[in-house]
Amino acid sequence: MKAEHVLTHHAPKPIGPYSQAVQCGGELYCSGQIPLDPHSGELVDGDIAAQAERAIENLGAVLCAAGYHYEDVVKTTLYLIDMKDFAAVNAVYEKYFAFGKPARSTVAVAALPRGARVEIDCIART
Repeated sequence: MKAEHVLTHHAPKPIGPYSQAVQCGGELYCSGQIPLDPHSGELVDGDIAAQAERAIENLGAVLCAAGYHYEDVVKTTLYLIDMKDFAAVNAVYEKYFAFGKPARSTVAVAALPRGARVEIDCIART
């Protein structure tokens, strides 16, 4: 099974030597998305809810580029620099993932690229 790399201009360009996602058979492995504006490449303004919304929208753009939807997501990982943001991120997350409730891990980290407060990655299946 050959792996195919996914690249869309509707999500931020990778800021390192990695793909936005890799599709292998019926599975899609999405790299972590931070709240960068896909057009400017800059971190979005606003609170943690605005950052979570942008990160999830970026993830959705990658999913869409590969022919997947939020409903196809089976696993996510959230990375937060402050666990006090957990409830606010959950409120945003639920708007996108409440229907299927994918498996999820939440990890507290010391820092994220570009000063982001949240990063989200996922695995999706058709």
